[in-house]
Amino acid sequence: MVAPVKQPEAHIPVLRDEVLSSLSPQDTDTILDGTFGAGGYSRAILENSKAVVYAIDRDPSAIITGRKMEKEFDGRLHVLEGCFSDMEQLLATQGVSTVDGVVLDIGVSSMQIDQAERGFSFMNDGPLDMRMSSSGTSAADVVNNYDEDQLTEIFRNLGEEKHAGLIARAIVKDRVETPFETTKQLAELVERLLRPFTKASKKKGKKKTNPATKIFQALRIYVNDELCELERGLEAAKKILAPGGRLAIVSFHSLEDRMVKTFLLKESGNTPRGSRHLPDPSASTTSTDKPAFKLLKKGTIKPSEAELERNARARSSRLRVAVRTEEPASSTPKAVEVSI
Repeated sequence: MVAPVKQPEAHIPVLRDEVLSSLSPQDTDTILDGTFGAGGYSRAILENSKAVVYAIDRDPSAIITGRKMEKEFDGRLHVLEGCFSDMEQLLATQGVSTVDGVVLDIGVSSMQIDQAERGFSFMNDGPLDMRMSSSGTSAADVVNNYDEDQLTEIFRNLGEEKHAGLIARAIVKDRVETPFETTKQLAELVERLLRPFTKASKKKGKKKTNPATKIFQALRIYVNDELCELERGLEAAKKILAPGGRLAIVSFHSLEDRMVKTFLLKESGNTPRGSRHLPDPSASTTSTDKPAFKLLKKGTIKPSEAELERNARARSSRLRVAVRTEEPASSTPKAVEVSI
């Protein structure tokens, strides 16, 4: 039986106040929370306005939590099970075609990390799973069955791990005798392999992080198809947002943030020109594209010092916000160039 998401009584999501301010929900608005999790953003919206919220999550445990929370808000919260990239189709089942705001919190939730049985973290030993849903390929499947080249590519491209080849070779060698089944097994292997490099970095004064961090990140992103999910979700948000609707996206590492940044720059007509001596590609007479979004802030919104003191996990979080223009969504998505 799937257990509800465990959460503290006063769960506060990362950059909650900044997200709420960016969305600026009005009493007549319809808002989509595409990554419900423990319901932190949904609750903030519902408690600070009379807006209606549709919330999506693919984690069955989050859906159980959401069903309980629906009862608190007298029909203003509707929780839907599925992937946020399918937001257009999921909303259509509810008779909704447009919304006034979309919020996405990309990545794994704190509650999932804290549940050892989900296998997202190396801090507590658990099965090497990492699936946000209850089906599909697990991290253990990847580690025990993919060849060295495939593992190297995953670790290098999705984890940005410079010792990807070394780790992949060791995994392929060790799994012959003992398959990888737990987070502890994998973390200990990575820590042993990278210990010499970690010590060298420490001597140079670099901030110490667990050597297994990038490997676990890469596996989680791969298992849950997170970057492709994000790309599809950004396009879907563009389609369902009404003119003047706001898009707020919280990301936690460079791959996600880079993809969001690239998408918003292209969709707002702010793609960098490159050399000032070359023609501006955005000024081409053959292009009919007009900006689908207007940036509220060109850079990112970062957590305050007070939030960082309260929640160390907020350290790498970044918020980007944009407003939908009246330009119809193009039928041909613009490519988001992030190598995976």
